[in-house]
Amino acid sequence: MQQFQYTIQDDLGIHARPAGLLVRLALSFRSALLIAKNDDDVSLKKIFTVMGLNVKCGDTVTVSANGEDKHQAIAALHAFFRQHL
Repeated sequence: MQQFQYTIQDDLGIHARPAGLLVRLALSFRSALLIAKNDDDVSLKKIFTVMGLNVKCGDTVTVSANGEDKHQAIAALHAFFRQHL
């Protein structure tokens, strides 16, 4: 498993537009991808679960990947978070 932590910088947190882009990116990988806030972890491949975490500015999330393309997924997701969130 590969993972990284990220503290959300966007004033609106993970809102609808970046959540949609994030899910679309996650769907391009075969690995199981999860995002966790506190003790809740959900699939990054389902928009309602991502939005249900209610991630706000200043929250720290953990993104993890497990599968055949986990290294590529983590690199792409980390870049996405730095650029958009």
